[in-house]
Amino acid sequence: MGYEVLAGTGIPYVPSGEKTPFPHNSPLQWQIESAMKQQMIKTKKEKPPIPCVANSSFFIDTHCHLDMKDYGEDLDKILIQARAHGVHSIITIGIDEKSSIAAVELARKYPLVKASIGIHPHDVDQIRPDTYQRLKTLAVENKEHIVGYGEIGLDYAKLYAEPGAQKKAFSQQLEIAKELNLPVIIHDRDAHQDILTIIRQSGPFPRGGVMHCFSGDTRLAEQIVSLGFYLSIPGVVTFKNGIELQKVAATVPLESLLLETDGPFLAPVPWRGKRNKPSYLPYTAAKVAELRGISLEEVADQTSRNAQTLFNYEVLP
Repeated sequence: MGYEVLAGTGIPYVPSGEKTPFPHNSPLQWQIESAMKQQMIKTKKEKPPIPCVANSSFFIDTHCHLDMKDYGEDLDKILIQARAHGVHSIITIGIDEKSSIAAVELARKYPLVKASIGIHPHDVDQIRPDTYQRLKTLAVENKEHIVGYGEIGLDYAKLYAEPGAQKKAFSQQLEIAKELNLPVIIHDRDAHQDILTIIRQSGPFPRGGVMHCFSGDTRLAEQIVSLGFYLSIPGVVTFKNGIELQKVAATVPLESLLLETDGPFLAPVPWRGKRNKPSYLPYTAAKVAELRGISLEEVADQTSRNAQTLFNYEVLP
């Protein structure tokens, strides 16, 4: 019986489980076994390619933190990769005054990028008497680049700030968003009921908003959508333990969904645990398409329309 040669090695390839005619301790047998192990390791490390959409379709990454140091050394490359994989726009998110300014600077520099501003619940203790006024001035002077207010909200998981301070800052910033005529980008972690209560007390919101990185169940999803808000689906939907989010992504009307990376965090499978990038957004979209039994293009087209409607700017194919 003849054996195919492994490319570039000169060593016979033996299908897995098939015995070779060479003695177990012979040099050639050792080479074969070594080459087969290397081939198995290489195959195991290979990742499925990033899903592609037709030229007329594209994605919008509605939530990424491009100003973070994780992107500091290769941001230009990251943005080129994003565009190459069909991500035609990215909203980079402010989480405090410094990052809000950085977000605006990135939006000024890169046509692909838009910005949001706001104070994250982790950072509300940094708020000073003039913080909000400076953010308002930043928004007024950069209307072309700023499309949302946030991320703001409540985080009871880590409690970097006392819940009372978080709720106060959240309520204040919801009012500022309405004053600036900007949609709100809401962070909710283990604070579902308080988030709902404050939204209802502070509404209505003429420009609407989005529950970023949605982490609730289908019941909460229905309540949020009934208030006129969108739900943003992160890479968690691709995780084996993302069962609740998968139910949400499968059942909530597509007209109420957005897509996000939350990069550099929460990379989708097959890159879970690694640095997340906007170019990985199609993995998340493909999972949503699979769950709904529709095409990737349909997910891309509708979520991109949703994002352009909420954030009030046009993205060209």
